[in-house]
Order: sequence, then structure tokens, then C-alpha cells
Amino acid sequence: MKRRVQGTNDWIIRIIGVVTTICGAALLFIAGSTGAMAESGIASIYAYSGEKTANGERANPTGLTAAHRTLAFGTRVRVTNRRNGRSVTVRINDRGPFVRGRVIDVTPAGARALGFSGLAPVKLELAQN
Repeated sequence: MKRRVQGTNDWIIRIIGVVTTICGAALLFIAGSTGAMAESGIASIYAYSGEKTANGERANPTGLTAAHRTLAFGTRVRVTNRRNGRSVTVRINDRGPFVRGRVIDVTPAGARALGFSGLAPVKLELAQN
């Protein structure tokens, strides 16, 4: 009976398997970075002029930026208001929202482009470059 010697590739495959098991959702976003990622929920408005965002930028209420819990900084996301069909592409530069049911915080400029004030049901998709 031959005994198989484990090589480096076997360990890498095992590590990837464990990471997939532990972080399945995170890997889904990475694997789906070609535009396959979609998420629905509630959007809210945020951004206080001059405060720093999580990536170190100054908050700009007139910019088309947003906060998301997990997407990488710099990711461009197409946000569609499900009530009126209006869409805008925003860049993730902050973390949040930290309220259950909310999936994204957009700046006042983003909310105006989407045609809402306060809260709105939205769909998120990774934007094509």
C-alpha cells in the first residue's frame, strides 16, 4: 500500500477549505466581484461635513460616496431606489450603517440623485468600471 505524502498544495487546499467554511460570505463577494453581487435593504442618509470617514478622507456631503459594512474602500456600487427606479453609482469610503435592516448609508447628494430623503428601499450591485 502506497502512502501519499502531503505536499504544499494539499495544505493550501485545506486552508482555503477552512477559510471558505469560516468566511463563506466574504469569499462570495470576492468571487463575485465581476458584478454578480447583489444586496437589497434600506438606505439612509449620512455625512457630516468635515468629519473623517473610516478610510481617512474628509466627509463631503456633496460627493457621491457611501458607507457599507463589508465592501472594500474604493469599491463602486450601483444603488437603485426600488420605489422609483432611479440609480446612482457611489464609491465606498466609510463603514456603516450600524442599524439592523440598513445596507448602505449614502451622502445627501446620493440621496438627492436617488430621489429620497430619510430612508428608501434599495438594491445594490457592483458597478462595472
